[in-house]
Amino acid sequence: MALLDSKGRLFGKISVLDVGAIAITLAVIFGIFFLPGNSGSVAQIGANVKTVEVELLVRGLSVKNPDRFVEEFRESETTSVVIRNQPFANIGIKSIERLPRTTPVPQPDGTVKALEDPRPEIENITDLSIILTSDAELTDNGFVFGNNKVKVGHTLRLEGYNYDFNGSVIDIRAVEE
Repeated sequence: MALLDSKGRLFGKISVLDVGAIAITLAVIFGIFFLPGNSGSVAQIGANVKTVEVELLVRGLSVKNPDRFVEEFRESETTSVVIRNQPFANIGIKSIERLPRTTPVPQPDGTVKALEDPRPEIENITDLSIILTSDAELTDNGFVFGNNKVKVGHTLRLEGYNYDFNGSVIDIRAVEE
């Protein structure tokens, strides 16, 4: 009796393709459960986790009533953050401050002063400084939130019940406990 017959079966009983499919399936199962690699899990043992503050600058946010929005945002205490299109978590809101909208005005003596912008169309446009707090892993390359590095200049998207806007990271610092 030949090892392979004319139909490609081992010893006339089992197809070579079936044997290959079973071998690949077993190799994948073995690789998943017995060789996880060095990527680790979300809850890594021995990770250097710190409480950090992330300061965001939000420029030109259009909102009907900026004062009411700031008050509602402050009262919510947490906000959902999206980093590079990846939802991270609900993190704490430490503070929110409305920044003044100014315009440069030349003075008769040649100097320039920043005065409140009198234009009516900017009444519903506001700039904000927001400080958020969360736990992050401190690595050699900076702070990592979930699986995303966050550094000065990165854009974070804040989402809530009635808002969805972007802010630029202007400072990130570990909180001294």
